[in-house]
Amino acid sequence: MKNPSDDPSGKDRNNRRKSVHFSSQTDEWATPRWLFASLSAEFDFDLDPCSTHENCLCANHYTKTEDGLRQNWSDAVVFMNPPYGRRIGMWIRKAYDSAQQGATVVCLIPARCDTVWWHRYAMKGEIRLLKGRLKFGDSKNSAPFPSAIVIFRPPSFSLRAMEPISAD
Repeated sequence: MKNPSDDPSGKDRNNRRKSVHFSSQTDEWATPRWLFASLSAEFDFDLDPCSTHENCLCANHYTKTEDGLRQNWSDAVVFMNPPYGRRIGMWIRKAYDSAQQGATVVCLIPARCDTVWWHRYAMKGEIRLLKGRLKFGDSKNSAPFPSAIVIFRPPSFSLRAMEPISAD
């Protein structure tokens, strides 16, 4: 075959159209800014443990070099959009364990309820399933998977009733 586009099966043509966002070439999915802004208004984050210097969402952040998995998050209010590859279970466990030590950790993760890490850790948090599929970063296409927000809170957290607002 002289030209890959001459392939009658269309396989090569389809492969060329695949974006890096929809392949295993990367496990990093840039957080949609609107979603972070909404969650930040609710939680007032002070740590982003899974970032680069270019895409960090909090002044206090860790890159691959600092390795957020090795850092102490126990006093932080954390926004975590972990790498979605094979190590995601380690990140979810770190989020859960950090909450047990006093952190509040809000995780943007793929809704993979068929995994061990989902049942072992995510199910212990507050789960907010997102409608539809997110568009990560500057992508024009939606992700090929559903997403969820999982919130791990410290043991001292309790939801308290609000005082009624008077009609005055």
